[in-house]
Amino acid sequence: MKKLLAEFIGTSWLVLGGCGAAVLAAGVPDIGIGLVGVSLAFGLTVVTMAYAIGHISGCHLNPAVSLGLFMGGRFDGKELLGYWAAQILGAIFGAGILYLIVSSSPDFAGVGDGPGAFATNFYDANVYGVNFGMIGALVIEVVMTFFFLIAILGSTYSKAPGGFAGIAIGLCLTLIHLISIPVTNTSVNPARSISQAIFVGGDALSQLWLFIVAPLVGAALAGLVYKFMSPEMDK
Repeated sequence: MKKLLAEFIGTSWLVLGGCGAAVLAAGVPDIGIGLVGVSLAFGLTVVTMAYAIGHISGCHLNPAVSLGLFMGGRFDGKELLGYWAAQILGAIFGAGILYLIVSSSPDFAGVGDGPGAFATNFYDANVYGVNFGMIGALVIEVVMTFFFLIAILGSTYSKAPGGFAGIAIGLCLTLIHLISIPVTNTSVNPARSISQAIFVGGDALSQLWLFIVAPLVGAALAGLVYKFMSPEMDK
């Protein structure tokens, strides 16, 4: 239960910090943080939680990460469903806090239902000046999650430089957002996608399948590839 509580809290922070930055701070006139700021916000949530709860639960904060670690031989499969439940519920809790903040405005008229509303993920939509289709979205989510898990598995290897894994993983997530926000608003995390989509509905829910399937596929592939090439497997 301590591990699950840690995952619940950590994933809440990821959604509140990352999606909150996108919803509350990205587009503020003159002082908005923009794409770079949102990318950093997502990375910083991982860095901060890595050192806060990493020693308790491993700080997965993401169903795809838990699956990738399982496929890579680093995580007990008996804990997988519990972690997924804690992560999804934590993400929804974080999104709920964000909704309460947004809805407190006297100008609040709902979170909207257009592509990208409330930091939802999307494809086939011109949100940032260019339209990427389903195939492009599928490819980038699989590939970005693949490399995210390679970074996680490598930086947490027993002989990797100690104490730096949280920084490397957080910077990797920042880079992933810098690359892929214009394409899909960046998921690489089914819990993060689910939590926002349920508040928006419509296309956000109908397209949600891609942001569940693609990260899980990318993570599973990374786990298998890293397990094959890892020095740990040579013992």
